[in-house]
Amino acid sequence: MPVVVDQNERDRRAALRHPEKAHRADSPVLRKPDWIRVKAPTGREYSGTERIVREHGLHTVCEEAGCPNIGECWTHRHATMMILGDTCTRACAFCNVKTGLPGPLDTDEPKRVAQAAARLALKHVVVTSVDRDDLADGGALHFAETITAIRAACPDTTVEVLTPDFRGKAGAIEIVMQARPDVFNHNLETVPRLYLTIRPGARYYVSLRLLERAKELAPHGFTKSGLMVGLGESREEIMQVMDDLRSAGVDFLTVGQYLQPSRKHAALDRFWTPDEFKALEATARAKGFQMVSATPLTRSSYHADSDFAQLKAARTFL
Repeated sequence: MPVVVDQNERDRRAALRHPEKAHRADSPVLRKPDWIRVKAPTGREYSGTERIVREHGLHTVCEEAGCPNIGECWTHRHATMMILGDTCTRACAFCNVKTGLPGPLDTDEPKRVAQAAARLALKHVVVTSVDRDDLADGGALHFAETITAIRAACPDTTVEVLTPDFRGKAGAIEIVMQARPDVFNHNLETVPRLYLTIRPGARYYVSLRLLERAKELAPHGFTKSGLMVGLGESREEIMQVMDDLRSAGVDFLTVGQYLQPSRKHAALDRFWTPDEFKALEATARAKGFQMVSATPLTRSSYHADSDFAQLKAARTFL
């Protein structure tokens, strides 16, 4: 059965999570086309993943961001861990994660993430976070400690981090890269023209430089970035972002459809069709990305384990 969500209830929950967005004018939430609909999460394996996450007192971006793929991923015991708490210091117009004043760092969290990864028997684990502009290093050391804890608990597990921009704080990216993540990911999210309305707390070229610096620090490591479409960007603007990412040495690109969480979030401009996503993938591969995932339901950590395996195999072949 397709997921059926009452929009009024979704808006009510969004208002509780995002009081800072209450002043925004309502934007109609467009009906999803058939290619966006997913099955409701059910089953023993899904419940098992949920239980492990709860027992370890962890947050996941799967839940906090309302990811449409949670049913599929959790059924396969793939959960994307969200560290540094559940409250973000920014209020990006597209995001469904709670914003406000975060609490103190949970110093035991890296160990619990590692224990959960071991319980889930993850071969590849993705760790992301909220923005923590209140911290001197933006949370970089917490990322490094989480990578180290996972390596200690699961020596054969590869680690992918999806970090914030750390607001360009000196030394932050160096701290993360010293912990040697197998994949460093930072999403540009959208085209430069839309940053002031979609990512008002971020700057396009700060994010681009972060990716470039990660590659400089680990030339043989993998870097990754992601975009959303459906916010009013043009195809030409997306092509320019692809070129910018290649100039920064980024290996892996993800492109997915923006889905408007509530009427208070950024308005959806349109749904891109599956054929348009195929064309984006073909263009990205032609521009030299070693790995591309471009579908309506693509998200940064969706099929991250199998995509990483293909990325490694492609580089070995080359």
